[in-house]
Amino acid sequence: MYTLDTNIIIYHFHNDLGVREFMNSVSTSSTPIYISAITIAELLRFPDLSVKEEVSILELLPMFSIIPFDLQIAKEAGLFGRKYNLKLADSIIAATTLFTNSTLVTRNIKDFKKIPNLSLLKI
Repeated sequence: MYTLDTNIIIYHFHNDLGVREFMNSVSTSSTPIYISAITIAELLRFPDLSVKEEVSILELLPMFSIIPFDLQIAKEAGLFGRKYNLKLADSIIAATTLFTNSTLVTRNIKDFKKIPNLSLLKI
């Protein structure tokens, strides 16, 4: 089981070979892939996002189980932000990963490695 950091989806859209291979391998298996609802907001927030890019993002979403931002995740994310000085979105993504008992797939190992018991995979 994997939770994707926002940067992995961005690299996917930039045709990064390692990310493309990972996405292809997990999409053909029965391995659950999660994303946090905050990831959707991060992807859609760019001021210069074209209509084509927005459509591409929205068309990709059905391949994921989207985890909503609820009280349990909010409390844990707040703790991570306070204790490890993480940005809000990173705190939410880390809390989502622990909530789903999955491995966080990211290129941002540096910040996330501070969190105990958080399984990480850098691709």
